[in-house]
Amino acid sequence: MTVRKLFWDDPYQTSLVTHVKSVENGVITLFETIAYAFSGGQQSDTGTMNGYKIITARKEGKEIYYILEEGHALQAGDEVRIEIDWDARYKLMKLHFAAEIILELVNQHFGCPVKIGANITTEKSRLDFIWENNISEMFPLLTAKAKEIIDADLPIESAFSDPVNEVRYWRIEGFGQVPCGGTHIKTTGEIGPIQLKRNRQGKNKERIEIYLT
Repeated sequence: MTVRKLFWDDPYQTSLVTHVKSVENGVITLFETIAYAFSGGQQSDTGTMNGYKIITARKEGKEIYYILEEGHALQAGDEVRIEIDWDARYKLMKLHFAAEIILELVNQHFGCPVKIGANITTEKSRLDFIWENNISEMFPLLTAKAKEIIDADLPIESAFSDPVNEVRYWRIEGFGQVPCGGTHIKTTGEIGPIQLKRNRQGKNKERIEIYLT
């Protein structure tokens, strides 16, 4: 039985009492969790387990493996309380969905350029493309369209398309539906104002950086 990922059921949940499933060579698995592990470019959550800092959270297949700072002495069957850093999680969720909106707008209006990378941290999100021109030429349209979507405060549906294989998607009616297994805000209005910046990565490699303002 793999860990039940409660961050999909309620990405706004910040604490959880659960039990340790296994401890092997200091690596911990749980029966259920709210602490997201790096996947799809979204940074892992920061937080604690029984007061001990979560050093790494690693997703392999459907399982999530945690390593804590030294001294915890946890064993299989022990009760643990997980606390996540909500400020960090909320920034990640907003920057993640800002990137999702920008990516979908790029695909809808600029012919689906090849995306070669993405990353979401608490500071910014970024999207990397193969693009022959200066990607900032897109910014007037992207900024205006993104503002319309954010200001409209549209509901965001997040659900499974394939529960067995844990394949998920987000959907905004009238805008788009995209496969994505990250943690999502409830409405677009939560993002607030954003700013786009260009960062050239090399010949025909362009980066859009997205910031909350």
